[in-house]
Amino acid sequence: MTITVGQVAPDFELVANTGETVKLSDYKGKYVVLYFYPKDMTPGCTTQACDFRDNHESFSDVDAVILGVSPDPVDKHQKFIEKHDLPFALLVDDQHKVAELYDVWKLKKNFGKEYMGIERSTFIINKEGQIVKEWRKVKVKGHVEEALTFIRGLENSK
Repeated sequence: MTITVGQVAPDFELVANTGETVKLSDYKGKYVVLYFYPKDMTPGCTTQACDFRDNHESFSDVDAVILGVSPDPVDKHQKFIEKHDLPFALLVDDQHKVAELYDVWKLKKNFGKEYMGIERSTFIINKEGQIVKEWRKVKVKGHVEEALTFIRGLENSK
């Protein structure tokens, strides 16, 4: 199944860094920035998370919540949050079911090795629960600002 812009975002339940279960449908009525990333504490993922952190207030100002998803366990997410003072939830997708649902669990190649992992991707979900924008194979530099600009455009077009 391929996720496409215009369709209703598939709902899911995942455990957050706090140990609480989070459902995507809990955020209906808000914009959701759902971003998938490969691994806590790695350079690209840290830069991306810190960019979201540094713009968190701006996302809140446009009624948007940020949810990060990776296969890392709760304790690793919590350490990542504490180390970088992240003000948003990181969700555990250790069985990569949600990554597969959103078609971001991909064959990757690195230094001649092949393995399955998360393809860095971001989805913007509108207040009605519909996917209105997707970025796949995300390049970290400038991406968070691009996502924020997109949501501001949605708000301004009302």
